[in-house]
Amino acid sequence: MNSKRGLTILTICLAAICALSAHKAFAQPGPGISSPSIDYYLLPSTGGSVSPDSDGFIRRWTLLEPIGKPNRSNTVFVDSYIRETFAQEYFPNQMTVVPKDGDKVKVMVEKQPPVDLTRGRPQQPTTPAAPVFERQTLTWHALDSKMFHVKLYRFATGLEKERYGVIFWAVTVLYIDEDLENVRLAVGSNSASMWWLDGQEALILSGDRRMVMDDATSKRLTIKKGRHVLRGAVINGPGMSDFCVRIIDEDGKPVRNYTIANQ
Repeated sequence: MNSKRGLTILTICLAAICALSAHKAFAQPGPGISSPSIDYYLLPSTGGSVSPDSDGFIRRWTLLEPIGKPNRSNTVFVDSYIRETFAQEYFPNQMTVVPKDGDKVKVMVEKQPPVDLTRGRPQQPTTPAAPVFERQTLTWHALDSKMFHVKLYRFATGLEKERYGVIFWAVTVLYIDEDLENVRLAVGSNSASMWWLDGQEALILSGDRRMVMDDATSKRLTIKKGRHVLRGAVINGPGMSDFCVRIIDEDGKPVRNYTIANQ
């Protein structure tokens, strides 16, 4: 072998090794591989209250660890299915509680069927097995999102919890400085979700959808001066999961003259 040919082969081998290393560096985590830290996306809330961000998005939430609700597809998330699913009581006082960081609830969770996470999306058996339930203890986490949207998928993987076929519950508290007239709640979610203000349904987002800011808006609302509890539930089958919420005025501009707290 002449030296020129040998140098060419060596160069090709080195390039192949570099490409393989890059592929491994950017590959999605598989079973048994640690997921990115939750701190990349969410941080523990500090005391007191915060304002909406510059675009009006609410970044402070108390999130419950995901509740197992296996679904082979997001296409089942029609209005009737969502209403029936969220009407079930998964934990005591789920429509009235304002949880504190670290509070725990006991939940009867439907166990997930085996999935193959190495193929990008969960691959489930073609013949669904009969559902199996187990009681789990789940924890509430008071968190601030680093982004305008709340990355629920990263919340789940960062805590090494179920990421597919789950329900996420989110609660936050709004302190309104003066009456807000003719405003709307604007939400985007992946996948379907429902939202309640002070226990009253404000908005439902049905179907298999991606998270888009202001994807759906509520009817006109008058939110009186004082304390108000905003509550949401997001359900997802395969794929990513996140949400974003803000209040907008009649012209679609963000409303920011209020504060947000965990209590």
